Amino acid sequence: MSQSVNHVALLPLYAAAGTAILAFLADLFVAKRAVTIAATALGALATAVAALAVGAEAGTFCTTGACSWVPTWPAAVTAALFAALTVGVLALSTPALRLAIAPAGEFCFLLACSMTGGVVVAYAGDLITLIVGLETLTLPLYVLVGLRRFAPGERATTEGAAASVTFFLISVVSTAVTLLGAALNYAATGALHLALLTPATGVFGPLAGVGVALLVIGLAFKVAAVPLHAWAPATYDGAPVPIAAYLSTASKLGGVLALAAIVSRLDARAVTAVLAVLTMTVGNLVALRQTRMVRLLAWSSIAQAGYILAALALGAPGVPAALAYAVFFVVLELIVFGVVVALRPPGADGGPLLDYRGAGRRHPWLGAAMVLALAGLAGLPPGLAGLFAKLSVVNVLVQRNWAWLAAVVVLNAVIALAYYVRVAASLYTLPPRIGLSVADPVLVDAALHPRLPISRPVAATLVASVAVAVVLGFAPQVLFDALT
Repeated sequence: MSQSVNHVALLPLYAAAGTAILAFLADLFVAKRAVTIAATALGALATAVAALAVGAEAGTFCTTGACSWVPTWPAAVTAALFAALTVGVLALSTPALRLAIAPAGEFCFLLACSMTGGVVVAYAGDLITLIVGLETLTLPLYVLVGLRRFAPGERATTEGAAASVTFFLISVVSTAVTLLGAALNYAATGALHLALLTPATGVFGPLAGVGVALLVIGLAFKVAAVPLHAWAPATYDGAPVPIAAYLSTASKLGGVLALAAIVSRLDARAVTAVLAVLTMTVGNLVALRQTRMVRLLAWSSIAQAGYILAALALGAPGVPAALAYAVFFVVLELIVFGVVVALRPPGADGGPLLDYRGAGRRHPWLGAAMVLALAGLAGLPPGLAGLFAKLSVVNVLVQRNWAWLAAVVVLNAVIALAYYVRVAASLYTLPPRIGLSVADPVLVDAALHPRLPISRPVAATLVASVAVAVVLGFAPQVLFDALT
C-alpha cells in the first residue's frame, strides 16, 4: 500500500543537505571565500530555523509505529544545536580561511556534510538510519582534521595527517563493532526500528545481550569513552583548533544521542556504568599532567563524557539528564575553544599552557569568558549552567538508588577542580623576572605575548555562546522542558 511522504517533516534534512550543495556550488562558480563562507553560514542558520519551525507539529514521517524519521521537540532542539555549532565553528575558522590557511570551499562543504549527518542522527528512528547518520557526521571530519596548511612562519609537521589517520583507523574498527552489534540484536529480536526495540528473552537472550554490549561499545568511540579514547588527544591536538572544537561538541553530541537511543530501550546498564567510571576517572587523572592547552581540553572532554555516561547507565530515566548535560557541555566547550582561537594567531595550534599566562590581563573580557566556561565545566559558580548539569546527573543517580555512582561523579568533579583552577589561575599570572632584562613584569608579558586583534566573527561567536550559557544558567528549566 502506497504512503505519501511528509516533506514538511523532512525540511531540516533538506536544508542541511542543501547547505552542503550550496557551499559546493558557491565555491565552484563564484570562487570567492567570503561568498562560500556566507552561503554556508546562512544555510546552517536556515537549518536551525527549519528544525525549530517544524518542531513536532508535522506529525511523524510515517503512520505506523516503525518510523525511520521521528520529528519530536528533542530532535528539533538537537538538530538546531548541530546547526548552531556549525555556524560557530565556521566563524572560529574565518580568520584562517581568509588567509587561505585552509581551503574555504572544501572546508565549508565538508563541515556542512557533517552537519547533515548530525541532523539525521537527531531524527533517526531506526538503527540503520542512526548508524548512517553517525558515519555521515564523522566521515568529513577525517579530512577536516588533516585539512590544514601552515601559517606564515610556522614549522610544517605531520601531526595533522597522523591525527587524521589515527582517527580514521580507530573509527573503522568502532563502526565494524557497532554494525556487528546491530546485526546480532536484529538476529535475536528481528527489530531495527527504535520504537520496536525490546530486550530479548528465551534462547536468544544471550545473543541479544552480546549485541547490545557491542552496540554500546562501538558507539562509545564517538564520545571518546575509555578504553576507546586513544584517538582523541592526538586528533584534537593535531587538528585545526576550530575542528577540535567541532569534534569536542558536535561529534560528541551525536554519539550521546546514539547511545541515548540504545540504552533507553535496551538493558545496557552494566557495560555503560563500567564505561562511565573508567572514562571520568582516567580522563581527569591524565588531564592533571597535561601541559598543552588542546590536549588538556581533550582529556577534560573525555572526563565530561564519563559524567554523561553515568546518567545513561540508568537507561531511560537518565536520558533527560544526560541530554541536558550534553547541551550544557557543548555550549561551555565552544566558549573555551573560542577563547583559545581568539588568543592564538590564525592557523596556529593550541600551544602550551605557558603561552596563556597573563592572557586575562591583556584581554579582560576573554579572560572572564574563559573563567566562566571553566567554572561551568568544573560545576562551580559563576558557571551556573555546568553546576545545574552536574546536579541533574547526581540527583537522578541518587533518586534511582545508584548512590555509589553518584559518589564517583562527585569525587571526579573534585579531582577535576585541580586542572580547571590551574588553567584559570594562569590567565592572570605574570611571567617571572628571572633571566629577563626588563624590570617591569607587565612589559615583559606584553613583549612575550603581544595583544592580537580579535576577528569579528570570533568575537560574535563568543558573545552569543556566553549569552546562551548565562541564560541557561539562570533558566535551566527551559532546556529540560525542551528535551522532554
